[in-house]
Amino acid sequence: MKNEPLSLFAFDVFAPSHLTSGSWRTEGDQGHRYTDLQYWTGIAQMLEKAGFDGIFFADNVGYHDVYRGNGDAALRDAAQFPINDPTVLISGMAAVTKHLNFGVTVSATYEPPYLLARKFSTLDHLTSGRVGWNIVTSYSEAAARNLGKQQQLTPAERYDMADEYMDVVYKLWEGSFEEDALVRDVESATYIDPAKVHPIEHSGQHFTVPGFHLCEPSPQRTPVLFQAGASSRGMEFGGKHAEVVFLQGTSVEGTKRSVDKLRQAVADAGRDPRDVKIVILLTVVVAPTDEEAQAKYNKAVENAPIDGILARFSGWTGIDMSEYELDTPLRSVGTKAGQSMVDMFSKADPDRDWTPRQIAEFLAVGGTGSTIIGSPETVAAELRRWRDGADVDGINLSYTTKPGGWEDFIELALPELRAQGLIAPLRAENDKPVTLREKLFGQKYTLDGHPATAQRARHLSDAAR
Repeated sequence: MKNEPLSLFAFDVFAPSHLTSGSWRTEGDQGHRYTDLQYWTGIAQMLEKAGFDGIFFADNVGYHDVYRGNGDAALRDAAQFPINDPTVLISGMAAVTKHLNFGVTVSATYEPPYLLARKFSTLDHLTSGRVGWNIVTSYSEAAARNLGKQQQLTPAERYDMADEYMDVVYKLWEGSFEEDALVRDVESATYIDPAKVHPIEHSGQHFTVPGFHLCEPSPQRTPVLFQAGASSRGMEFGGKHAEVVFLQGTSVEGTKRSVDKLRQAVADAGRDPRDVKIVILLTVVVAPTDEEAQAKYNKAVENAPIDGILARFSGWTGIDMSEYELDTPLRSVGTKAGQSMVDMFSKADPDRDWTPRQIAEFLAVGGTGSTIIGSPETVAAELRRWRDGADVDGINLSYTTKPGGWEDFIELALPELRAQGLIAPLRAENDKPVTLREKLFGQKYTLDGHPATAQRARHLSDAAR
């Protein structure tokens, strides 16, 4: 195992409340300010000052309307709703920071690849290369209905389409503009050399994109690629395309099994298993003593309505949890939505037969990620156990209140974590900003063995002929 500092990302959604049900009910919670850009620029500056590597935004173009056949419980609890477009938020947060990076979720099922390629090239320019794309294929039936589909595609169908989708965006990002296409030659009245801009001429089963990219090459060309699919097909996709994989687990042991499967999927795709960083979702509830932290956690659980919790889980999985008795063991059920979410409970922890009540208790604080509760010393010991036992490279840090959970972590836990070498020391004020990929991997463009690199090499070879 590597004893290196963990990457540290904050995890949020452009909405009043994310994973902790009822968080908005806590005194002092600022989630209601989610529409205020000043709130978000303040968050960005706080995280950068504290030395976070970045902030990672989840997103959903649907809403949770599976539980009891409607969206009432989700609306009452602000369960990841209302929800705004996080890509619009990033440039504002980037403008007030120099080192903070941004992971942004956008669906490959509902956004045409030609437009997505432009969106991320634009963000990569405006952030000076500090952006990553979290590739999702979307699980929501509500999204499918409202975006022109009669019904949700199966996970296999969505991933098959996503594989071709990636071929298209790699061609646009890596193969359309040569590096020196922009000449800005006043004498010849030539801003761009047409001979160095190439149509990609893609014609496939799902997409036809004949033309060239709309944007000049951005600092990273291809944004850093995040991915979070934990199903077997999702891991196959991640093994081929991902540079950072975001995992969720109910235990260190179960997460380690997922990590091993993921690293094998990377090897099966012909890549070095260590060329993919693995980030785990965790929520930290910290206080000066273990007893105070437990009391804080208990209060958060009290604020979490069970209907709000199960509305989230029903939306994630496509299974109406109101149809199950609270104390009936949950068996693995096939679903078109989040199969990996079902398997996380019914398969990943084989020593426990989960019931809806137990799932709700687990999800109440921090959602599908595990929760660490205790003093700074207890948090450090637990975080070391996750790092070494699960073999992960970083954490996505959720919260109990917005942004109070992060403020407590920064004030109480972070100094101890740095003292023990679990988190890297604060950067010097004069440190030169780098791109997200340089931060993670030490280079600007995708690593050898990645399909984007192969596309770039193919383009350079064609240009040389």
